Amino acid sequence: MLQDKDRIFTNLFGFEDSSLKGAQSRGDWSTTKDILSWGRDKIIEEVKASGLRGRGGAGFSTGMKWSFMPKVSDGRPAYLVVNADESEPGTCKDREIMRNDPHKLVEGCLIGGFAIGAVAAYIYIRGEFAHEYHCLEKAVAEAYAAGLLGKNACGSGYDFDVIVHRGAGAYICGEETALIESLEGKKGQPRLKPPFPAAMGVWGCPTTVNNVESIAVVPEILRRGASWFASFGRPNNTGTKVFSISGHVNKPCNVEESMSIPMRELIEKHAGGVRGGWDNLLAVIPGGSSCPMIPKSACDTVLMDFDALKEVRSGLGTAAVIVMDKSTDIVKAIARLSKFYMHESCGQCTPCREGTGWLWRQMERMVVGDARREDIDHMLDVASRIEGHTICALGDAAAWPVQGLVRHFRPEIERRIDEFTAKEKRVA
Repeated sequence: MLQDKDRIFTNLFGFEDSSLKGAQSRGDWSTTKDILSWGRDKIIEEVKASGLRGRGGAGFSTGMKWSFMPKVSDGRPAYLVVNADESEPGTCKDREIMRNDPHKLVEGCLIGGFAIGAVAAYIYIRGEFAHEYHCLEKAVAEAYAAGLLGKNACGSGYDFDVIVHRGAGAYICGEETALIESLEGKKGQPRLKPPFPAAMGVWGCPTTVNNVESIAVVPEILRRGASWFASFGRPNNTGTKVFSISGHVNKPCNVEESMSIPMRELIEKHAGGVRGGWDNLLAVIPGGSSCPMIPKSACDTVLMDFDALKEVRSGLGTAAVIVMDKSTDIVKAIARLSKFYMHESCGQCTPCREGTGWLWRQMERMVVGDARREDIDHMLDVASRIEGHTICALGDAAAWPVQGLVRHFRPEIERRIDEFTAKEKRVA
């Protein structure tokens, strides 16, 4: 269990002052100028050495991603874009950071922007986050007034701006290239890659897109050292992580914990345990709604990190733990997620545009059992034709919950089909 002295987000619950003065009293902005004096290469190498992997879902090495940016400018400005379009069902970690610890993000923007040679950072925030938007705007204004941003930021000789940009509530804009399109004032639709954003991103300039949490943890990693951060969790799964725990638990919460903590320990120590006790657990979606669910048998021993969850054919994703007890209509729950992905598809790719709607309609039939047993395999076949055949990962996100349901709860779907069929025969 992570000790308080090792927590990065010291005001995650908003019990303390979130202003610049309060943030500085907790150590933020304390050695920023010294860190910038290290130079770009040393900062990137330190972030690589920490093992920090992207906290937005993909889990790609943050330091490696930064290293893809051009070392020498060809005349185009470079940009850092922060993905604050937190729209994944079950995920509610970034909004707490922006609401209660915004200066960690703002300071992280400066250091991250410097490391990649950017002239400015754009924080693309979900439109519905009205309160969080005002908290961020206040934090940015405080940083400018104190000389921490703008011309000669922190007295380092480096000029850097931070702009907060509000989105319009589209889930698809959580995909980095769709976010870039939206930031440019266009319809939020993913771009084909290559070219990748590091070569041609926002306004055709080199761009790195990072998640809020990925950027917000950087200043503390650099202050305490890469080895400190790497001491938590298992190799290749290092550091601390903010977990969002919701659903059928006694105390839903966000909590910062060590990576690789056992799922059962995470739920029982921080969320008050499963409603009705651990034996009442049916299944858990471990990383936000796009990750395949895992049954109780896997939850008993699985660790909360990228590799352990991959081994049980799921994923850490955003670490949004959605707990479902035995009162859950598991088929209906996944049907509801299918409807979400159908609604949020941008419609650009045929497999996603047509397939997500078809999947939802099939799932609605499965809820009542109005299908044949062979339709289950038909549904899996269509899901596999959506997965991996679209420009972005929304197609995968629509397919995975359905695949997870069939993998672990096929007998429940078959039971409903058999009961419906028997009932129809009696009526006939």
